[in-house]
Amino acid sequence: MRKSHHSADFKNLLTTRLNRIEGQVRGIKGMIDRDTYCDDVLNQLAAVQSALNSVGRLLLEGHMKSCIIERIEAGEHEVIDELLVTVNKLMK
Repeated sequence: MRKSHHSADFKNLLTTRLNRIEGQVRGIKGMIDRDTYCDDVLNQLAAVQSALNSVGRLLLEGHMKSCIIERIEAGEHEVIDELLVTVNKLMK
């Protein structure tokens, strides 16, 4: 099984951001329960999507600078195809 090897600081950064996003999602659920105006809910959804994209970019950058380089140096060039599939999923 493959594992990442991020620093404790990087993990804390991602966890902090994800905890904030989790709170935003709970807030959106509450907005829906309170029949908040749709445009306001949609704006909050856009904020959550942007925040998730930001976390994804950080993680992708770290992945490329560590895991991808290491695997290419080890001769595992199929990692490029794996990365392309992942990037395509992120860009949807």
